[in-house]
Amino acid sequence: LAAAPQPAPRAPRLRAIGFGDIGEALKRGWRDFLRAPLYGLFFGGVFALGGIAIYLLLVVYDAPWMIIPLAIGFPLIGPFVAAGLYEVSRRLATGTPLSWRAVLVTVFRQRERQLGWMAFVVLFIFWVWLYQARILLAIFMGFSAPSSLDKFLAVVVSTQSGLSFLAVGTLVGLVLALVLFAVTVFAMPMLLDTEVDFVTATVTSLRAVLASPLPMLGWGVVVTALTLVALAPMFLGLFVILPVLGHATWHLYALAKEPAAAPSGAPAAAA
Repeated sequence: LAAAPQPAPRAPRLRAIGFGDIGEALKRGWRDFLRAPLYGLFFGGVFALGGIAIYLLLVVYDAPWMIIPLAIGFPLIGPFVAAGLYEVSRRLATGTPLSWRAVLVTVFRQRERQLGWMAFVVLFIFWVWLYQARILLAIFMGFSAPSSLDKFLAVVVSTQSGLSFLAVGTLVGLVLALVLFAVTVFAMPMLLDTEVDFVTATVTSLRAVLASPLPMLGWGVVVTALTLVALAPMFLGLFVILPVLGHATWHLYALAKEPAAAPSGAPAAAA
């Protein structure tokens, strides 16, 4: 007899969160970083060194002005980079042995799961951001962009066309960042935690954000502010800020996740 088909995995239910949950998530994220600092520094270092490499390439190819949209857009791929941090936090929370092999193998295996598809969504929005920045530059400032970062900043802050470019670019970037934040903030840790498809994960994440708009907007502001602070010293602040935010994101997801209902007829857990 053929085996009965297994029901498709269902996405966990996410409750509305409050500002207290955000503070608790940050506290737990900092605690996880202190408990496993080498893992945090490693994953944060990968991200920081990637940012430095991009900046150097822009300088070599005489396009230093692109460091501004890259610096703002680059952190948007952070959730995927932080997959290793989610795994570290999950193991610390469950008491599962923590090792480099276990963490890196788990991250490497994500290419065979739905998290790989989610990465395409993140990267697509990231590239849309870069292209719209280039288009807006051509519209407001022409095709002869300043050849140095200093000259570019001077034109942006001292001319009408530069201020218009800055205003419209910031607005468009904000919209893209909000969309990306809403569909990934819970979807990324969920895809590491469960076997649901990435469409279900993104829809569940979006619904959870809409259920707690003000607290989640506050979380987005915290993430943006801390990331911009970390970018200031040539991306080096990401060695610490990124791992803390990665651990905290996992804990925010864990706090929002409602316990799975016990199967019908199963004995209730002891208090």
